[in-house]
Amino acid sequence: MIKDLEEAIGYRFHNLSLLQNALTHSSYANERWHNSLLSNERLEFLGDSVLGMLVAEYLFRNFPNRPEGELTRMRADMVCETTLAAAANRIGLGDYLLLGHGEEQGGGRSRDSILADAVESVIAACFLDGGLDAALNFIRQFILVEVPVTRLHNVDYKTQLQELVQQKKNQTLSYALVDESGPDHDKRFDVEVSLNGAVVGKGSGSSKKRAEQDAARAAIANLFPDHV
Repeated sequence: MIKDLEEAIGYRFHNLSLLQNALTHSSYANERWHNSLLSNERLEFLGDSVLGMLVAEYLFRNFPNRPEGELTRMRADMVCETTLAAAANRIGLGDYLLLGHGEEQGGGRSRDSILADAVESVIAACFLDGGLDAALNFIRQFILVEVPVTRLHNVDYKTQLQELVQQKKNQTLSYALVDESGPDHDKRFDVEVSLNGAVVGKGSGSSKKRAEQDAARAAIANLFPDHV
């Protein structure tokens, strides 16, 4: 079955265990081995950086007349959860994931956050197995297929908030996770964003990233209502 996934992504692994690790969700690792270190979370961490760097290079080379702020927003849009989940759906990645029982029952195979994390993990697996060329080949096929040249697919509220507050000097934004609740297959995260130590927005979501975006959106509504 995993050979079918290799066929779908157009890359044959020398070390197939890297791909298998990339498909292993923490819920499966915890149920089977009681060890989250055997899940794809470490690969996700690496893949996030590899993806960000390669997308940034692509945008830098292909949009020489775009200023830094626009390139930043374009990159954020291309590596956001929605875009990565769409890439996962193009190759049917959800069908290959190893999920724990609760996550399986809770519809984890179609959950955007899980699919996006798996894409980052697969990118890291490709990078470790075949270098930057292998990772770039995957990104070109499934992520650089719809570059947001004129209209962004998703608003990056964190970047927007950062740019707005930086219009004044010595402004410091910080995000804090204040609560985490629910079972593994239906987690809920609550985040606060502070400006110079004062809370200016609160948000929640099914992942920490989504909660931070929601908190940033609330902060923009509170501080800069004309930009909502």
